[in-house]
Order: sequence, then structure tokens, then C-alpha cells
Amino acid sequence: MATISRDNPCLSITSVAHDRLPVFRTDALKNLVCAALAEARTSGGFAIFAYAIMPDHLHVITDGARKPSDTLRFLNGISSRRVIDYLKEHDYATSLAKLRDGGKPRGHVYSLWDGHSHALPLFSETFFMQRVNYIHQNPVRTGLVERAEDYRWSSVRCWKRWPRDDEPLLPDLEKIVWRKPR
Repeated sequence: MATISRDNPCLSITSVAHDRLPVFRTDALKNLVCAALAEARTSGGFAIFAYAIMPDHLHVITDGARKPSDTLRFLNGISSRRVIDYLKEHDYATSLAKLRDGGKPRGHVYSLWDGHSHALPLFSETFFMQRVNYIHQNPVRTGLVERAEDYRWSSVRCWKRWPRDDEPLLPDLEKIVWRKPR
């Protein structure tokens, strides 16, 4: 359970695709990223409270169960491996060429994520909710949909308490302990 406070901050994470390449344009890739986020959550032992997958970046709010660098390692590492494997398997040579990044340590040939993922600590419920709303409104601000609820690749419907039967990723809302009544 997570109580949001100065002693127990949550993390708002933004990861941007290498060179802002719009890798996540297809439903198949967005679905794959949702599955990778679920796998990272299980493997890393942290909660995911909100998310949105945009064409060239993703937003995730997690609990503070791990250090930000560890959480990023799970989220970005697993999603990167799954997406790059998918691109190879489905012969997306042009996209792979754009993700080619030879000089990486440990012999990595491709780099899905820019090296500057951002992890922002959220110390209060007010700031937490501002970030949740920002994330959920991102598809509206960028013109992908007119209403946040119409964007399939975010947690907004779950927050509004009317999820679809086939939600791609269910957030861990039941793990939030609110200090202020909602």
C-alpha cells in the first residue's frame, strides 16, 4: 500500500523514444508496451498507478518502492527488449535502422529510449493528482482524441471507475492509501 507523502513519494516517469521516433503508432506495439509494463511491475515489485502511451513517449506513475534508477531499469529495459524483438520479428528494418546505436556499452546495437528518462518525485496527493490529470490529458493536448476517455492507451477510464472489459493495462489503484478523502 502506498501513502503519498514526503517520506514516501511516488514517481512520475517520462521515457522518450530515441530521437523522438514515433515507434508506438500501431495498436500492436502499444499493446506490447502495456504487456511489458505489466511484466516490469511484476518483476520489479512496484505498483503502476497511472500511464499513457503516446506515439513517441510514455508516462507512468509508480509507487516509490524502488530507487528511481531501478524502476527505470525495469520499465525501460523490459519494454525496450520487447519492442526491439517485435520490430526484428516483423521486419521493421527502417525503424530498426533509426534505433541503431552502435557505441553502447555491453554490446547493445539498438536503443529504444533516449538516455534522458525523467523521474519526478511526487511528494503530495495534490501534486500526484496534478500529474495523473496531466498524463491523462496528454492525448487530448496532442490532438489524438477529443476526450481523454476515448484514448485506449491510458489509465483514465480506470480512474473514472468505468474501465472497459479489455483494458490493456489495469493500474493498481487499490494500493493507494489516500490521506485526504476522495
